[in-house]
Amino acid sequence: MRVDALPEIRQLSLFAGMRDENFEGLMKAAYLQNFPAQVELIDEGDQADFLFFVIEGCVELYAETSGREGVLALVRPVGSFILAAVIKDAVYLMSARTTEKSRILMIPAQNVRDAFEQDDGFARSIVVELAGYFRAVVKEYKDLRLRTGVERLANRLIKYHLNQGENGTVCLPCDKKTLSSILGMTPENLSRAFGTLKAYGVKVEGSVVRLNDLKSLTTLAKPNPLIDDYRT
Repeated sequence: MRVDALPEIRQLSLFAGMRDENFEGLMKAAYLQNFPAQVELIDEGDQADFLFFVIEGCVELYAETSGREGVLALVRPVGSFILAAVIKDAVYLMSARTTEKSRILMIPAQNVRDAFEQDDGFARSIVVELAGYFRAVVKEYKDLRLRTGVERLANRLIKYHLNQGENGTVCLPCDKKTLSSILGMTPENLSRAFGTLKAYGVKVEGSVVRLNDLKSLTTLAKPNPLIDDYRT
């Protein structure tokens, strides 16, 4: 793959401090492929063989146990996943599949580990990246343990509102079944939570949610920067 084919990759914080020759080596070993929706990219329990980057489209990370399945996260451009498994040369703890037509960059795991050993700037960036992932998981855990389902939904709507321009409406980035799984709820509980939020100015119209009383909703949600602010 041509190094200049994806300039957005070179600008990622993960590669920003990397020496040019090592970055070029990674890109020469990489594969850039297009996948239709609902393609399984990895299966939990398999050995990590690639580091993945979502260039276009969307990938959902999910897990299964005892006949139950749950979506843990959505990865959108330009986002990576399975970095920890690649560095540890370990098995995947999650499965991944495309939710729509997607363009995926795949870098062989051994090449990533070799660059980690050879390039101090890349190694430092990986440590910072993994620290960010850890803190994000802690925030998600706090969200699940310290809030009710209604509070989790309210805060998620406020977060979507901030990310989408604060115009009083929110376009849900996924279907409600996936959203309920990400929030640690059943679809039925999510529906009841939306019903509860009607009293706080929340009106659902398909995938569009109107926030008609943001002040009231914020009072209920009580956003906490130690949970909700990605910059903390």
